[in-house]
Amino acid sequence: MSANQPFGARLRRAMDERGPLCVGIDPHASLLAEWGLNDDVTGLERFSRTVVEAMADRVAVLKPQSAFFERFGSRGVAVLETTVREAREAGALVVMDAKRGDIGSTMAAYAESFLHRDAPLFSDALTVSPYLGYGSLKPAVELARENGTGLFVLALTSNPEGAEVQHAVRDDGRTVGATILAHLAAENAGEEPLGSFGAVVGATLGDLSSYELDMGGPLLAPGIGAQGATPADLPGVFGAAVRNVVPNVSRGVLRQGPGAAGLRAAADRFAEEIRAAVAAG
Repeated sequence: MSANQPFGARLRRAMDERGPLCVGIDPHASLLAEWGLNDDVTGLERFSRTVVEAMADRVAVLKPQSAFFERFGSRGVAVLETTVREAREAGALVVMDAKRGDIGSTMAAYAESFLHRDAPLFSDALTVSPYLGYGSLKPAVELARENGTGLFVLALTSNPEGAEVQHAVRDDGRTVGATILAHLAAENAGEEPLGSFGAVVGATLGDLSSYELDMGGPLLAPGIGAQGATPADLPGVFGAAVRNVVPNVSRGVLRQGPGAAGLRAAADRFAEEIRAAVAAG
């Protein structure tokens, strides 16, 4: 599929062909230790390259967590640049998990860092925070449209602290999270087969039938594996929108390293379980 097509179209095809799975690249210090690697740039580089070589040709999405690279300074960011480039070259879509959120020219600069085609960290999509007001994301929305990339906007996250903001009720009777979803539905209106503006919605949240999750775009769903949710839970959480869910698994796959065979087997197992759950739902 052409890289010039919108992110949503490319994601739909990748999910259909490779299975609806996103594997996080989260090089925690503890995970590097489990792999027998030092918590330094050399360990970071070996870890990241192993994950990319094992899975970038078979999973739909890889999602590096920027913070675990940034903590090593410029050398860590250089590893991140290589990770993103090599993952995309091998066929995976890359969602940069950076959760950027600001206003005006600063938000525009964040967007340019990850969504401009000439940027060293150019990715297929970026996670962003709307909690300075959804309108603050306008520079990122506009650049994503221009470059055929996407956004995943924090809407109903799996961390317990998120509820105090996301479930707060506005004067119009709608929760903040529901308002974010409504904005995304407007961004995706008329887009086929899938819009490029998605939401982050936790797979651990239980019944979300009171929310309009079928908003025309993808739903990035953390929580499968180590956080306690299972593929079988997905239809009950996401209902009619389950076909657009991109479940994210990080530790559940990464702990099967450092051998490539173990990583591939774990990713294949999760992808098949998720595919079966979606079909059953």
